[in-house]
Amino acid sequence: MLEVFARRALLSLSVLLAIFLGYLLFRNAASSPSSRPILSGAIEKADAKLEEFTFTQSKGDAVEWQIQAKQARLFEQEKRAVLHEVILRFYGGSGDEVTVQGEEGTFNTATKDFVLANQHAPIVVQTRSGYTIYTKRLEWVEAVREIRTTAPVRIVGHGLEIRGQGLMGRISSEEFEILQDVHVDLVSPS
Repeated sequence: MLEVFARRALLSLSVLLAIFLGYLLFRNAASSPSSRPILSGAIEKADAKLEEFTFTQSKGDAVEWQIQAKQARLFEQEKRAVLHEVILRFYGGSGDEVTVQGEEGTFNTATKDFVLANQHAPIVVQTRSGYTIYTKRLEWVEAVREIRTTAPVRIVGHGLEIRGQGLMGRISSEEFEILQDVHVDLVSPS
């Protein structure tokens, strides 16, 4: 009798462990990939290395935006690409184009989000309405179609210089909000 009880207890424990392992595998496989920059040592572990990478996001026949890079390292399991010397182009409905360049970036191939970062010179976003945005890091969130950053930001144009910390905005409507510590100065137009 004791032997039957011990076997049943071990069988139950084995079933519980199998369920727990299945849960862990399912949870880790379904977790969303991060958009954090890759460690330099892990670059050699890439699934593919490309020269001249291009990805175009379209809606119907209209191109919404395009990302190009001189080099890309693809990580299939993490669903991301690490990019070097990046050019982003956002296209408006009337044929307008906003171009943004960055030294490095990451692109989430599942969500179509990306991050641009510069170590030296700031990233420059030139809007159609004549404002120029400067920051060291810029994120695009495809689900809500907006750019964001938590880094310091400077916006210059039309006799204004606006500085602050963090930014959220929509390139299509050119509506931008500096999130905190906002300073506005009037400057003479050049």
